[in-house]
Amino acid sequence: MNRQPRPLRQSVLDSLPVREALPALASALDGHGAAVLCAPPGTGKTTLVPLVLAGLVGGGPVRRVVVAEPRRIAARAAARRMAWLLGEAVGGSVGFTVRGERVVGRGTVVEVVTTGVLLQRLQRDQELAGVDVVVLDECHERHLDADTVAAFLVDVREALRPELRLVAASATTDAAGWARVLGGAPVVEAAGVSYPVETVWAPPARPVRPPHGMRVDPAQLTHVASVVRRALAERSGDVLCFLPGVGEIARVAGQLGGLDAEVLQLHGRAPAAVQEAALTASDHRRLILSTAVAESSLTVPGVRVVVDSGLAREPRVDHARGLGALATVRASRAAGRQRAGRAGREAPGAVYRCWAEAEDGRLPSFPAPEIRIADLTQFALQAACWGDPDATGLALPDPPPAGAMAAAREVLVAVGAVDEAGRPTPRGLRMARLGLHPRLARALLDGSAALGSRRAAEVVALLSEEPPREYGDDLAGAWRAARRGGDGYAARWRAEASRLERAARPDPAEAAADGTPGAAGAGAAARGSSPTPPLPETGAPPQTPSGLRPEPRASNAGGAEFADGGSRNPAPPAFEEWRPGRSPGSGAAPDDLAAGLVAALAFPERVARAKNETAFLMANGTAAEITDGSALRRAPWLAVAVADRAPHSASARVRMASAIDEATARAASGHLLAQGEEVRWEDGDLVARAAERLGAIELSVRPLRTPDPALVRAALLDGLRSEGLGLLRWSPDAQALRARLGFLHRTLGGAWPDVADDGALLDRADDWLEPELSRARRRADLGRIDAGQALNRLLPWATGEAARLDELAPERLEVPSGSRIRVDYSAEHGQPVLAVKLQELFGLAETPKVAGVPVLVHLLSPAGRPAAVTADLASFWQGGYRAVRAELRGRYPKHPWPEDPATAEPTRHTNARLRR
Repeated sequence: MNRQPRPLRQSVLDSLPVREALPALASALDGHGAAVLCAPPGTGKTTLVPLVLAGLVGGGPVRRVVVAEPRRIAARAAARRMAWLLGEAVGGSVGFTVRGERVVGRGTVVEVVTTGVLLQRLQRDQELAGVDVVVLDECHERHLDADTVAAFLVDVREALRPELRLVAASATTDAAGWARVLGGAPVVEAAGVSYPVETVWAPPARPVRPPHGMRVDPAQLTHVASVVRRALAERSGDVLCFLPGVGEIARVAGQLGGLDAEVLQLHGRAPAAVQEAALTASDHRRLILSTAVAESSLTVPGVRVVVDSGLAREPRVDHARGLGALATVRASRAAGRQRAGRAGREAPGAVYRCWAEAEDGRLPSFPAPEIRIADLTQFALQAACWGDPDATGLALPDPPPAGAMAAAREVLVAVGAVDEAGRPTPRGLRMARLGLHPRLARALLDGSAALGSRRAAEVVALLSEEPPREYGDDLAGAWRAARRGGDGYAARWRAEASRLERAARPDPAEAAADGTPGAAGAGAAARGSSPTPPLPETGAPPQTPSGLRPEPRASNAGGAEFADGGSRNPAPPAFEEWRPGRSPGSGAAPDDLAAGLVAALAFPERVARAKNETAFLMANGTAAEITDGSALRRAPWLAVAVADRAPHSASARVRMASAIDEATARAASGHLLAQGEEVRWEDGDLVARAAERLGAIELSVRPLRTPDPALVRAALLDGLRSEGLGLLRWSPDAQALRARLGFLHRTLGGAWPDVADDGALLDRADDWLEPELSRARRRADLGRIDAGQALNRLLPWATGEAARLDELAPERLEVPSGSRIRVDYSAEHGQPVLAVKLQELFGLAETPKVAGVPVLVHLLSPAGRPAAVTADLASFWQGGYRAVRAELRGRYPKHPWPEDPATAEPTRHTNARLRR
């Protein structure tokens, strides 16, 4: 390829600040083969650098360059800008490929793609044949696809193509990590041309509620709208306002009527004409309401003022319940700097920050990398297809969390994408080429068998990009709206549905008919490991549908496991034979059930049965709620497609679902079906019933007349553990025996059993509660078990020590008066207690002992009230007795109070009785 186009925008190219860094970049690539280019937004790193590397500008050798952008809107914009700089149309020297759209020609030298497209291309052709340079743009944003692509490209350079050049382009100075990922690559910095930006702190007058899940306090949005009006009044030039999402953009726009400025809404879903208008200079004043896409990926000309809401969106996932969602968070300080810099690109500007200056230092320094917080199921499949199922050998900036990878592996094994060792199956390889989350890939493949590829593809296309809010929360209704819709979403949906319909066909070659590459055996060769198994040949029978195993069960009142393990179906039925609520072959399923089936195939643990008009219980045990005005009210069953759960909330909020019947729920989630005996302790008594469950959902139940005795015994033990051994019959003698044995265990140990702790006793239930426990069938039967008789079985009979029980821990002690007084052994850590009237101990010089331990003597008045406590009788007679005698002698004159108790006659009688 020898042609060298003459740039028609030479003056613009010469003005781009990154030009000064090009010699250093060329030197770094010549010497190391990889480099990190750190350049602020607007310097030309996205546009001039690829043109120079491709030889289209500057006269260098012609090379084929692939530029990877994190967003489709950025990929299209970069291609248009580069083509404009060359004086060409897109599709000539510069083209682009995004999902569902490809504009390239035979002479294309620079191709801009999304990182997702490049990831698929690497799986199909890990050598990237014909590509000389790859530029990873905006890598500082730390999107998961970008991290994965970088790791794969490092593998390719090390094992297959050392001549492949890599450039990681970052808009921030946090480049050390990327230099390390690229094997110690040099860092090349380009200075940007920036103008001073004045910071105006504009916190709300009254406190607003912090972001909660996806929700933003309406008062916060009202405040942002007021700051926008203030900025328009106080400053000149275009205003760029950053908001977290499309919904917030729409709500703020709704509060800005009557402005003397054109209001544009810039986000990934915006129509192409709106995107083009926002990225093109204008003669009239504009207000651009944008998501984070304008932070660094896009250059918006004419901006002199930035209004920063201080909010951003990050992915989150609840691994225990399988509910993933975007969460609204406070934007990082790095994002704040990027946003503010947009006001100083062309002239001095200002940034209005909608928070207090004191809060700024408490914000996170950088946004959290997606690999730390996002659902990793799709990443895990990509890693498995690459030949590294655990991703431990990948050169990633941050390792994936072990818990998230374990959850991802569970899903992949369940859908049949990988085997137990983590290696991809032929079905998994096919899933990987679909460019879908593995759950949606499973829904497409198995849904096509039941409904036909077109209908399944249409529903999956709805699930892959959530429809606008005006489509409603009824998935089937949204399907119908998309079919008749003329908006931008409907157009994208039709294109994606067509792509997925082709991808669902057995012939893998057809999956790439629109230019979207698919997955192949992947980079095991690059890693030096065994290659993945080959794809099945065209025309091979479809894979047997696989079901998702139950996710880790959340605690819930109705979701107890079957005590006997029950009987569970290993996988759903063959869906090509499924007909909801009718016999096979009786006609196509209606839209509601068809949409519900596809959603349930993707999320079988989210099929939900109604508890009332707005409350449901999902099969995974999570409660779910729909809004009062939902079209799904009074549906007996739902297939929940989109749900999120706010932090600290017990219930999930259903954002998209389809009404289904029980037959559809059973068909899609058949692997969750379980039948068995439930025998458990519940509400204070034994419950025995035969039940059928779909996960946590109770389908049917009937009393169980003859439950398994082993299950009954286990449930009764659970009752004893939860409510205590007080359920048994404890006579005073039994309680005393337990206390005596507890004392001997504490004092002598050895063969004397531990009976003080309920748990220790229940661990030895076989030794002392049988055979009575095995004969019991209900709570009342436990109350008939004589605990004292049962405890006797624990005495050390084998050693002969049991015969010494009354010697070592006598139930009663004889005192000098001749009375036999009961000893209280109940104090857990203290001495045994002998409570006796003082006069009955006259003449006793030494304190009585049991098992060598002096008892604690509670000396009582003639009326049986405590008078003194001592563990040393001899000392008491010599000292303490005098004070007690002086106090009680007048109160009890009929009883003896000798001056010398050591020689007095012990008695339990009065003076008169003694004189008889």
